[in-house]
Amino acid sequence: MNAPASMANPVRRTRFAMWRHQHAWCLRDSIRQLARRPLGSALTIVVMGLALALPLAFYLLLVNVQHLATALGDSQSVNVFLKTDVAADGAEKLAATLRTRGDVGTVTIRTPQQGFEELAAMQGFGDAIKSLPDNPLPFVLLIEPHAGTDRAQVERMVAAVRAMPGVDLVQDNGEWRARLDALIGVGRRLMLLLAVLLGAAAVLVIGNTVRLDIRGRANEIAVQQLIGASAGFVRRPYLYEGVWYGLAAGLVAVLLVLLLEAVLAAPVRELVASYAGRLHFGGLSWATLGFGWIIAIVLGWLGALIASNRHLLRPRR
Repeated sequence: MNAPASMANPVRRTRFAMWRHQHAWCLRDSIRQLARRPLGSALTIVVMGLALALPLAFYLLLVNVQHLATALGDSQSVNVFLKTDVAADGAEKLAATLRTRGDVGTVTIRTPQQGFEELAAMQGFGDAIKSLPDNPLPFVLLIEPHAGTDRAQVERMVAAVRAMPGVDLVQDNGEWRARLDALIGVGRRLMLLLAVLLGAAAVLVIGNTVRLDIRGRANEIAVQQLIGASAGFVRRPYLYEGVWYGLAAGLVAVLLVLLLEAVLAAPVRELVASYAGRLHFGGLSWATLGFGWIIAIVLGWLGALIASNRHLLRPRR
């Protein structure tokens, strides 16, 4: 009763050994084909790497623009400059009135002395500020709208604050942030479009390279098919070839992005220092770079699959 089962195990092991041997042969064959034309393979890898590096570089730019927007001010924050004749008790009273509004989250009072010290600490303002006979700065109220408040509600709140007695100027930081957020949204769409177009270009580059390789080995493929090789076996070396192209091109793209970050590191440090450390810039995470590398491998495999299928499925004359 156990004989059929015992015979099945060697059969399964034999089939697995044959499958492994076939894949190992196809893998070595794909490497040999790449090594036969080192210059052409290198050019294909560099072109594909440049095409993949552009979306990553654009994404790096978008990420740091978002960091810049966050550092320079919250999207809904409002600065209220009071008149110079408003004293501390008047500022406290106005702040208490604002805190009773349902659309106001927090109200922080900045005294003229705090503003004076902040200006004196800024580069280029110290000597001019110290030469003033008295402090000309007013009280400033920093208003953070309540969480969940939309843009229309903030605009109505700003209009109401402007009409309050003792208010000289209301600076709505949300206006420029709304524009910046809209630009970032457009940038995301452009990045996706750029990634799709350059991804398609990478697929076409790999597909054309594999197509030329297939045409150069047409006689070899015909012999393989005559002796009974399956379409999957004939196609497999070219799929591995596409994977090698994607793997190498992904490495080139990652190295180019890292080189870009290294080149920009010094001027970025100077920019951060000029803002007293309030700005934060960073490179792409390793997870993002790894994901881009995986996409490169998939694109290389896809280009090889399209080219090899088109050749192998075409009727032979």
